[in-house]
Amino acid sequence: MILILRLIRESYILAFQAIIVNKVRTILSLLGITIGIFCVISVFTVFDSMENAIRKSIASLGTNVLYIQKWPWSMGNDYPWWKYWQRPETSLNDMREIEKRSNLTEALAFMVQVNKTVKYSNNYIENIGILGVTQDFDKVWKFELGDGRYFSNAESVSGKNIAVIGDEIAKTLFTEGDPIGKKVKIFGRNIEVIGVLKKEGEDFMGNSNDRVVFLPVNYFKSIIDITDMDATIIVKAKPLVSNDELRDELTGIMRSIRKLKPTAEDDFSINETDIITKGFNSLFRVIAIVGWIIGGFSLLVGGFGIANIMFVSVKERTNIIGIQKALGAKNFFILFQFLFEAIFLSLIGGIIGLLIILILTVAISNMTSFHLILTQGNILLGIGVSVIIGLIAGIVPAFSASRLDPVEAMRTGT
Repeated sequence: MILILRLIRESYILAFQAIIVNKVRTILSLLGITIGIFCVISVFTVFDSMENAIRKSIASLGTNVLYIQKWPWSMGNDYPWWKYWQRPETSLNDMREIEKRSNLTEALAFMVQVNKTVKYSNNYIENIGILGVTQDFDKVWKFELGDGRYFSNAESVSGKNIAVIGDEIAKTLFTEGDPIGKKVKIFGRNIEVIGVLKKEGEDFMGNSNDRVVFLPVNYFKSIIDITDMDATIIVKAKPLVSNDELRDELTGIMRSIRKLKPTAEDDFSINETDIITKGFNSLFRVIAIVGWIIGGFSLLVGGFGIANIMFVSVKERTNIIGIQKALGAKNFFILFQFLFEAIFLSLIGGIIGLLIILILTVAISNMTSFHLILTQGNILLGIGVSVIIGLIAGIVPAFSASRLDPVEAMRTGT
């Protein structure tokens, strides 16, 4: 242990001396490591931040929730859109039958949407998602109320003209005063505001509850014919019930409702967020490969730079090596001494690269809405790669130094 500490101390001193004596040469050599670590870790930092944001967006849709729809989410090169287009639309009757027959469902809701303008007095806001939803929508869709309340069961069943509106809508239309109890105009009808959703902001996938209006579906369908509209049944599984188990049950129920023959294909789709996750995982793998390729060239150049410094260092200290050996220093002592020096030099370059990334992540996070995080894992990865590059770059010079003959080394150095 004492020997290792001594090696580290001497390597630290000699590496610093190499930087001080040969500033330009050392800085140019370490620049490759710095740029390489910066490229690799910056790509992984953006990658991890994007993945975190996307997974949060996907999680908001529910990980234990399935979506029964006409159209599947997964698409490929041979996507038979004409076949899906001919399918019947998901209906309220489908939802009611599932509610009666399912044993694995904790909650389910029906949702249909159109985009319309919402008005109040002289103020208006365009292209707002107007969602007609059933009573249990609050149990299958993630949102929080900032003010007011959600629909009661009686209001939902009777189709009362009431609405829960998003935060952005409330702030745009009601610049002064409380929106609760006021009436907004949608579809040319007056609708009372009973609740305001808590401000969320837009997630990475562009979704936000700040620009939506929830209406009881029974009121919604009294204004608009929803028969041919693209609707969704959202089904939440009971605790400890897997999505696969729920999917199997729902498939059987839907085939029974639609009276499909055993050999007939499903005329509905059961979607889940895992499909989106798999698609993004493929994208992330490509990004990671690109990051390693870009950073790899810089790391290669940096490795050659470290090796060059070490060969020069061995040459300049040949007589010192000879004296150390004459005084009893073993080959492994000389080997480890130069290896530690190479690793230390590489670490300096890597740490500089990590510091640059840290400064940029803080600056970008403060100046934009995209939150970048330099994770502990990426810091350890950067340090680990630096150590490996230093080890590889220093092994040949260190080995050549350890094999020097002490007499020849002292004679060469004089």
